[in-house]
Amino acid sequence: MALVTYECEDHIATITLNRPEARNAINGALRQDLNAAWERFRDDEDAWVAILTAAGDVFCAGGDLKDGEGSVGTFAGTFWEKPTINSFESGMELFKPTIAAVHGPCVGYGVTGVLFCDFVIASTTATFSFPEVTLGVPTIVGAIRLPERVRWADAMELLLTGKPVSAERAKEMGLVWRLVEPEELQDTARTWARTLTEAAPLAQRATKEVAWRTANMGWIESVRFGETMRKVAGATQDVVEGIAAWREKRAPRWRGR
Repeated sequence: MALVTYECEDHIATITLNRPEARNAINGALRQDLNAAWERFRDDEDAWVAILTAAGDVFCAGGDLKDGEGSVGTFAGTFWEKPTINSFESGMELFKPTIAAVHGPCVGYGVTGVLFCDFVIASTTATFSFPEVTLGVPTIVGAIRLPERVRWADAMELLLTGKPVSAERAKEMGLVWRLVEPEELQDTARTWARTLTEAAPLAQRATKEVAWRTANMGWIESVRFGETMRKVAGATQDVVEGIAAWREKRAPRWRGR
């Protein structure tokens, strides 16, 4: 049985954590499957939007403390000469839109993965926590990313106490984008994914890359990079189709080319 499943339909890829008997805790095998799923989505030309979800009652129980070898991934190199990006949540460059559909407890690495999604849709049953400090270890990637998504004190509430927060509190913080009833979660995520597929996929990726890279650029460098990306996207077939559809007053037929 695959520990992470991948399905693609109507340009929407669904990546599902599939280890419910272990509360979707991340061990080495699940980590390998999860990395492979994200790489498959990145390279799948038919996949324009991804939904990250999970089987069972728990979204993700974090790292598997009983079977932890490889749970954070494998690192080439020796001592300090190791890569720091070896997964989606540690910063894999991916500019296609991503959605997290979260239910039940979302813990540790689970929250870190959710933080890398553009849109977090949560069930009212969801909770979020970084319990590492209660075990005597620091949170690293989560501590880097969470303050970029929420206010400082809200980030520190999660990171420094290790206590879970409710879905309602997470939405108040800004971690959750949309809050829904449990029975509405999957339909809401898929409806939003379909909405995203109505826009030109290559233009979306160029736009997201500009937003991502310019966060660490000065103004002049940001604008020049953005204008370069405009030229790149402007050479695609989708631009020709988009203009033709506008002139003919019809819905565009995107090809991602």
